[in-house]
Amino acid sequence: MIKGEKTKEKIKEAMVICICGMAGSGKSTVAKKIAEKYELKYYSGGDALKALATEEGYKPLKRGWWETGEGRRFLKKREENPKFDEKVDKKLLQLAKQGNVVLDSWTMPWLLKKGFKIWLEASLEKRAERIANRDGISVKEALKALRNKEERTKAIYKKLYGFCLGEDFKPFHLILDTDNLKAEEVSQVLCTVIDNMIVNSGITEALDNSQNWTPIKR
Repeated sequence: MIKGEKTKEKIKEAMVICICGMAGSGKSTVAKKIAEKYELKYYSGGDALKALATEEGYKPLKRGWWETGEGRRFLKKREENPKFDEKVDKKLLQLAKQGNVVLDSWTMPWLLKKGFKIWLEASLEKRAERIANRDGISVKEALKALRNKEERTKAIYKKLYGFCLGEDFKPFHLILDTDNLKAEEVSQVLCTVIDNMIVNSGITEALDNSQNWTPIKR
């Protein structure tokens, strides 16, 4: 292995990428694409919460489960007891220490002191449209479900950690408006930025504790 290749392999091993955005922004789809592109492990905070819901007797098997009545009932359990979110976040923090990971999470950008942090922005209307298409419901139903879920989820994190999800952008290195972009186009933009800022430059340490972000509008 030549010296340059070895350096890039070490960079990959140290990479921690956090992708965040409200429901319907495309974060999970894009996070998986990024993980595949750079051969990183992928972990989802939402999937981890669903695993805990399963242990509680719920059946979060279908897409869009969080917007269902059962999903809302588990959300109420989370509001009443922080143990679910705390357990998930503790696990994600442990995984981040190992590097070589993409984290699809609503909390890690604020809780982690390292990593490259990306926020995917999208309007409420566009997000509702995407969720309606995904789940086979009306846009009106999707809007109602989103507003209910997001108001309550934001309150959970505000009470537990003190940050305002969707309002506080200080932790992020990059903000990308996805309203008029397809998932593949979002992935291409992010890969270009990651290549330039991390892979080709090799300066992963410069991202630690950063409070700077760059908005990208399309």
